[in-house]
Amino acid sequence: MINDEAIRETLSNQLLLDENLRPDEDDYRQVCLGRSDRACLKTLLAQRGRTMDDEGLDKLLVKKSAAYQDWLDDLEKLPLYPGLDDLIFRCRAAQVKMAIVAGAQRQQVISALNRTEFSDYFSVIVAGEDVSADNSKPAPDGYLQAIAQLNARYPNLNAQPDECIAIEASFAGIEAAQTANIAAVGVAHVYPNHMLQRRATWVVDYLREIKLDWISEKFGGELTNTDFRSTGSKRTDFESTDSKSTGFEAEPETESETEVDTEIEAEGTEAETKIETTEETTSESSSEK
Repeated sequence: MINDEAIRETLSNQLLLDENLRPDEDDYRQVCLGRSDRACLKTLLAQRGRTMDDEGLDKLLVKKSAAYQDWLDDLEKLPLYPGLDDLIFRCRAAQVKMAIVAGAQRQQVISALNRTEFSDYFSVIVAGEDVSADNSKPAPDGYLQAIAQLNARYPNLNAQPDECIAIEASFAGIEAAQTANIAAVGVAHVYPNHMLQRRATWVVDYLREIKLDWISEKFGGELTNTDFRSTGSKRTDFESTDSKSTGFEAEPETESETEVDTEIEAEGTEAETKIETTEETTSESSSEK
């Protein structure tokens, strides 16, 4: 949802310097983009021969969150990705429930949301501390947790992963969604369009390009701004704030992913739910989880 990858890299690098370790831009892109703060930091330390227990990692993450909050407080305007407000408006008009699956710490997600008018629109947030470092994206755990929480919050929803769509901007996020059996829309916020092709089910350059009608084709029904139900089946949408036009990725790249908040939209027999994700950035979705 937020174009904040640069500050996240800066803060991670500062943590390494505070530990008398040398940061490296390539290392950050390879191991941190799209992954949780904990997974990022743990891997960066391990690459430099430094092991740290959970208590030590917790202290560093608290330090990073405080610095991120300072950055937010100094901003006059939040750097939201263009088209996010329009996408959320269209989803709300369609009565889609929204949630966020993010790699950032919960307090960072909440603090950023509180700077927007969107905080009341997300019924579920799965943040970085809700999954272990080993189960961070590209593992599917965050998405599966979001679906479970949405189903618990809306008992009549009964959303299944293959009824969902994820909107993602990172390789790790796309892989996490697809490993969970969720179709993914890739948005070229971090990587160029051609690098997302073949990885994502659909690819777009901007959030505003996400069309509800072509997403609805996956579910064999019509989708409009006022009706997200497809004929004969329910559908769950996942939107990333971190996300996407139609296409497939060209060739595997060595570069990593960017954290993007992931929205999950889910649609049940009585209501639909959308899960949107952010790792650091954030994006929009059409009908997905």
